[in-house]
Amino acid sequence: MPRKILMTSALPYANGAIHLGHLVEYIQSDIWARFQKMRGHECWHVCADDTHGTPVMLRAENEGIAPEALIERVRAEHLRDFSGFFVDFDHYHSTHSPETRALAELFYERLTAAGLIEKRGIEQFYDPVKAMFLPDRFIKGECPKCAAADQYGDNCEVCGAAYAPTDLKNPRSAVTGAKPELRRSEHYFFRLSDPRCERFLRQYTRHEHGVLQPEAANKMREWLGEEGEHRLSDWDISRDAPYFGFEIPGAPGKFFYVWLDAPIGYMGSFKFLCEKKGLDFDSFFAPDSDAELYHFIGKDILYFHALFWPAELAHAGFRPPSGIFAHGFLTVDGAKMSKSRGTFITAQSYLKAGLNPEWLRYYFAGKLSGALEDIDLNLEDFCARVNSDLIGKYVNIASRAAGFLHARAGGRLPAAQADVPVFSAFRGAASRIASLYEAREYGKAMREIMTLADAANQYVDRVKPWELAKQEGKDAELLQACGNSLNFFRLLTVFLKPVLPAVASMAERFLNIAPLTWADAETFLPEGHVIHAYRHLMTRMEMKQLEALVEANRENLAETPAAPEKKAKGKEMDAKTMEKEAAAPVIGIEEFSRVDLRVARIAEASRVEGADKLLRLSLDVGEEKPRQVFAGIKSAYDPEALTGRLTVMVANLAPRKMKFGVSEGMVLAASDPEGKTGGIYLLAPDSGALPGMRVK
Repeated sequence: MPRKILMTSALPYANGAIHLGHLVEYIQSDIWARFQKMRGHECWHVCADDTHGTPVMLRAENEGIAPEALIERVRAEHLRDFSGFFVDFDHYHSTHSPETRALAELFYERLTAAGLIEKRGIEQFYDPVKAMFLPDRFIKGECPKCAAADQYGDNCEVCGAAYAPTDLKNPRSAVTGAKPELRRSEHYFFRLSDPRCERFLRQYTRHEHGVLQPEAANKMREWLGEEGEHRLSDWDISRDAPYFGFEIPGAPGKFFYVWLDAPIGYMGSFKFLCEKKGLDFDSFFAPDSDAELYHFIGKDILYFHALFWPAELAHAGFRPPSGIFAHGFLTVDGAKMSKSRGTFITAQSYLKAGLNPEWLRYYFAGKLSGALEDIDLNLEDFCARVNSDLIGKYVNIASRAAGFLHARAGGRLPAAQADVPVFSAFRGAASRIASLYEAREYGKAMREIMTLADAANQYVDRVKPWELAKQEGKDAELLQACGNSLNFFRLLTVFLKPVLPAVASMAERFLNIAPLTWADAETFLPEGHVIHAYRHLMTRMEMKQLEALVEANRENLAETPAAPEKKAKGKEMDAKTMEKEAAAPVIGIEEFSRVDLRVARIAEASRVEGADKLLRLSLDVGEEKPRQVFAGIKSAYDPEALTGRLTVMVANLAPRKMKFGVSEGMVLAASDPEGKTGGIYLLAPDSGALPGMRVK
């Protein structure tokens, strides 16, 4: 029966690039959406940039631009990356939108009327250096439950415990590193501990209801505790100015916490789409809605999506999700993604390296299941799997058959031999593969599909069209063998289309057919159908391409302001080198104070024609006009990556006339004495510093 489905992917934060770890989820959800649409269901897939909060505010401040300008730029970058990997949202919005603001205020109004919003005074950490209250994620310390170091102020990424930031041991500000002070402030809370919320969540998260995966349902039982334990805590939904977000109605200087309006952003994105397409928003979110609502998320945000969000929805007069699908994390070559090893790979660097995005879509599909398991991107296996499955098994079938059909019959196909046993195998597998896609068991689906591809190739090997082509009077057999082979290829394309949309589109043009639907798995190409000339659908992957990608991401660390773990081309500076670096003559404070060091923002960076080592920098140091500085950092930095960065410069260095112009200062960078051990590392101040500030 036709279904009515709304599905969402987790909102990427508007403060960073999309990387391969993010793409696990977006590829997973895109495959599911494409499959549902191929089945003929009404399926809408929406997402948005998560734009509010302190990180965005501070980054915009560092770059000297408005937060609105930053989030618009990052949104364009995110859309570029999603498009590059064929992630096709029906709408991609921003949480900083009038739709999300109106809905957030509606939630607040209804939850207040229900007695589930409470105002109370709290003691909150305050950064005395930055002069601001610190959001939970900008306080770090040791987990109060498991003592894991370097954990955020709201929940532990090691043991999963949730807590108040004031519970952290040895807390520090993640903005300035200062020891935070406790100060009193009035805040607004969502009363998750209310018996109504607890009763609802105990019922909603039961395993037998199928809303959550078994592992997630077990985690909910752990967080909820046994009947009568009352483990749930109220949730602080407000933050103090300065803060980039929506101000709470009737509460000047108080803003909705980003986690309050972020999931509402799903609704805001869909609201915009409804107004654009003429859809009935209420028919998807009313309590009695017969539509299906699914969230695809990472397991690290399960707490928010399975507790706070459903409770808010239910008590604000909306329906809760039909299912919350959480996935695990991505490792590369068996280890956590690492900037120092070059395995923290951005989507853009992958595409710039010329790697086919559908290689990654297929590999991730082959690893994904319906469970919360982490998946590993093993680079050697990645290369071997793509070449074996996609090139050697799938594409190979079409390339082996098409040429003979064009040469001997002008591309015209004979009727398919439905009694060939391989066709029976395909028909029997169609419903199983559909069930696996539905259950997000993509890995099992890919194995089923490749088993069929093996059977198709065995058929080709058995009938040997290349030998039939050499024999007199065998044209009918040759054409029949090739026609059957192309029907196998078409059926495989139906099954792979959710994973390989671009290749499927090229195959549809080659086969001269309308866009394939799942129902086409039950039919054959008709007798007399004419195909177009075959063109290569996919090239082989070379291991050297992946090695170059890793190396490029390792080198790109120099473009990242904070990359303490970077090694100089894989080597450590030895003790002798460090001693030589430390052996500078002693100076007094008076001599040091003569050097005027200033924070500078790189307003513009460009290459210098005819210079092997220099980049031309235009530096904003808080003066009326920027300064021009020539810096010998060309070997370590691309100029495009420097624009907007903060660095430190010597502001009172005498101007130096050079061949290319006058240099009005010097930027500071670190390297070994002879420049052999590693590269050049531009100095950068902590976030919050402003152009023109004195370094002392």
